[in-house]
Amino acid sequence: MLRIEYVRDGLTEELHEGYWVLAKPLPGFNPDMEHNTPYYLRSCAKPLQATLLVDNEIDFTAEELALCCGSHAGEDCHIKVATKMLKKLKLNESSLKCGVHAPLSRDMQNKMIVRGDVPTVLNNNCSGKHIGFLALCKKNEWSLTDYNEPDHPLQVEVKKRINELCGVDKEYPMTTDGCGVPIVSMPLQNLLKGYLSLLDFPQILNAIKCHSYIFGGEGRTDTEVIQKTDNLIAKVGAGGLCVVLNVHECNAFAVKINDASTEARRFAVFEIINRLGWGEIKYDNRIKTIAGKVVGRVGISL
Repeated sequence: MLRIEYVRDGLTEELHEGYWVLAKPLPGFNPDMEHNTPYYLRSCAKPLQATLLVDNEIDFTAEELALCCGSHAGEDCHIKVATKMLKKLKLNESSLKCGVHAPLSRDMQNKMIVRGDVPTVLNNNCSGKHIGFLALCKKNEWSLTDYNEPDHPLQVEVKKRINELCGVDKEYPMTTDGCGVPIVSMPLQNLLKGYLSLLDFPQILNAIKCHSYIFGGEGRTDTEVIQKTDNLIAKVGAGGLCVVLNVHECNAFAVKINDASTEARRFAVFEIINRLGWGEIKYDNRIKTIAGKVVGRVGISL
């Protein structure tokens, strides 16, 4: 069991619990290897889905492929890449089924207020994935208007590909993700197997590593992990999920925070990386008053 405790002056004020699993056991660590509860993959599925772009030889640059794999913060740099991709496909924003939300980037939200801009579908953190889906539909001459439906040939292929990469041989629950497309579930160990399969897709790993800000952006934990380490690829997902792949050691771990706290997830991911010796990420776990007085700390128990 993973525990993240916010302790102020000796009293536990917040307690976040969850699980962490290693793909391959390591001496001295005892993660929840037998935890077989299925979870929806949410955005952790994106790099796995993007393997279809590689196999279908979609004409995307590494930067564009990174946008398809990530959950971007909706900043100007992300909009610029997404716009180029749509132009390449001879499509416009109206083709996207992911819906509109404000950019995840606080700086971008402030910029848009000053400029008098309103969010568009391209600010959606999943717009890159959806543009990739449209590219696959055009390449295979599939319908563009209903690509988000579970019985569409695209979504049938996506489900098949994810289950193949993750070694899933039974049916687990499916639902509709926040961006309107089907998403599968599976135990964390299967998810890790899928990420180890990405070692056979260097185009995806290189795109994410070389364009980590396009992949995520401001305030994104996965971008922070990639930029602060040498050998790691990370991907966050809604519901308190994060997967970290060590490319050189061919190993990976997954974190699931039960109450979906993104801050607790960030603390857990950084601490696990440091304890495994996969990096040395400095982070501030002190709890402070507004004036800066330290009144407690965040502790992580693995």
